[in-house]
Amino acid sequence: MINLYFGGGWEQRWTKLAAEEAENVASISCSGHGRAFLDSLGAGIGKPICECNACFKGPDCAEFVPDCVVDADSGDPMFLEPFWLKHAASSAVVVPGWHRMSYEFSDCSLISKELKMHIRKLHATVGNANTDGRYIIFGAGATQLLNAAVHSLSSHDDPSSPSRIVASVPYYPVYREQTQFFESNNYKFSGETSKWKDNMDSLSNYIEFVTSPNNPDGQLKKAVLQGPSVKTIHDLAYFWPHFTPIPAPADEDLMVFTISKLTGHAGSRFGWALIKNEAVYQRMLAYMSLSTHGVPRETQLRVLKLLKVVLEEKGREMFEFGYEAMRNRWKKLSKILSISKRFSLQDLEHQNCSFSKIFRAPSPAFAWLKCEKEEDKNCFEVLKTSNIIGREGSLFGAESRFVRLSLVQSQDDFDLLLQRMETLVVLEEK
Repeated sequence: MINLYFGGGWEQRWTKLAAEEAENVASISCSGHGRAFLDSLGAGIGKPICECNACFKGPDCAEFVPDCVVDADSGDPMFLEPFWLKHAASSAVVVPGWHRMSYEFSDCSLISKELKMHIRKLHATVGNANTDGRYIIFGAGATQLLNAAVHSLSSHDDPSSPSRIVASVPYYPVYREQTQFFESNNYKFSGETSKWKDNMDSLSNYIEFVTSPNNPDGQLKKAVLQGPSVKTIHDLAYFWPHFTPIPAPADEDLMVFTISKLTGHAGSRFGWALIKNEAVYQRMLAYMSLSTHGVPRETQLRVLKLLKVVLEEKGREMFEFGYEAMRNRWKKLSKILSISKRFSLQDLEHQNCSFSKIFRAPSPAFAWLKCEKEEDKNCFEVLKTSNIIGREGSLFGAESRFVRLSLVQSQDDFDLLLQRMETLVVLEEK
């Protein structure tokens, strides 16, 4: 063991061993169809082994598995991995063993002031949200923040009249699943927003989820319900220039964002909320403190480093990279399905983008696919017969004729999805 501390001073370049270890692992190529990591299996006994992308196997991921199942279900945003490989040096961060061991920062808070400042700068640069007069709170991804928001906005006065949680179809399934899972007396999932528009119960409070752009269909959305008994949670996870044109800054009372859809770092589990009302902010703060006592300091440090890279050149490089990747994927899939009479995609319009200063083509995170034939009542099963796994439309409150296909995964995943869909379209003519 090498002792790096000598007589009250540090040996210079004490990060050398950590850097060498990381670079040695990064040099393992895995044939371009996988990746080795510092914590990969085998790292503790020698050389880490490759973790292969779906449909590839072997010690170096060089062997293709032709009859494999294509996973188009996951929203794992691996399409941005090539950008971060290119920026390996500027995005790397060394975490020493003594880094912020305390529960709290020196100001007794759970939030990095420097990171909070960079988040405000990010929104000002992109122009996708107004942070003036807003409190900022961190969470373990958007997932934790969504329930913290529901808890904080719901009525706690009368258990016999819980707040009604609603969302417009097709809606992100977690809204329903999370609400039902926690089984709170203070709120319950009450289905589709539209059925309450002209039929609101005067004795009930309503919490409407507004997802923009929407998951799964990529449409920009606005609140449906209005009135003093209505509160809204704006889920803006995908409201970034690589997924949608930014028409104007969002200026809502409660807005939720996540690093996973901004930079692709889903595994870091980091999200933030912008909150206008101080009482709501305090309730969410209490929720976070009692549930996890804040976001890990290592996560906050990594996110800070990532945002510094994103903000280089005023965000142009990363967002242009992401937009081109998503636009090309949408363009290729749309071209294949344009000649199909069996399948159709959602309609998305070109729109002006205040960030890029151009009229933008669609670049959605997901394809919202519909099976058009009368006999194809379950689109999920139709695709499954061709070894394509999407996410069933019924999970989004929609008909089973719909299925969500993820476009944000690795290039290998997308290429295989494209091949399988092209085969299905070709078979229509036979």
